[in-house]
Amino acid sequence: MNIELPLLLFVLGAALVTAVLRDVLAAIIAFATYSLGIAVVWVVLQAPDVGLTEAAVGAGVTTVLFLLTIAKTVRPSGERVFERLDVPALSVSVLLVAVLLTTLGSLPEIGSPDTAVITSEVTNYYLENAYTETEVKNAVTAVLAAYRGFDTLGEAVVVYSAGVGLLVVLKKEVFA
Repeated sequence: MNIELPLLLFVLGAALVTAVLRDVLAAIIAFATYSLGIAVVWVVLQAPDVGLTEAAVGAGVTTVLFLLTIAKTVRPSGERVFERLDVPALSVSVLLVAVLLTTLGSLPEIGSPDTAVITSEVTNYYLENAYTETEVKNAVTAVLAAYRGFDTLGEAVVVYSAGVGLLVVLKKEVFA
């Protein structure tokens, strides 16, 4: 059994639960679950660098900042746990998901030799020249470090900045 369909259903379910929960803490937990599911989706799609960034920033830092925010607020008692559904908004969302799902059949299998990426001139150039031009033994590392160095640096700066920001906030929380 493929993992893609259950994973997709899990992510969609977590997104729906996040949208309809009225309790802020429960919504934050559902959002963290959604973000972690998206990180797994990126790993399944063979993009672990993006998955790591999503896990660190989306499921990690954002969740901690949300939790710190609700720790500073007061929760009114006697509220409903679930929000009433906005039927028109839900209808538009379901229609959008249905339209997007119709495109899944046209996507190639992951790792298929018929994909446009594998047969492209750029991919062939990287595979043929990465070792000699960069002197790096791994083609993926060569692409990330040499050919896409600024992009990789940008991703590293985002993750590092999120971590530093979180540490600054946590330090203020501890000494406040």
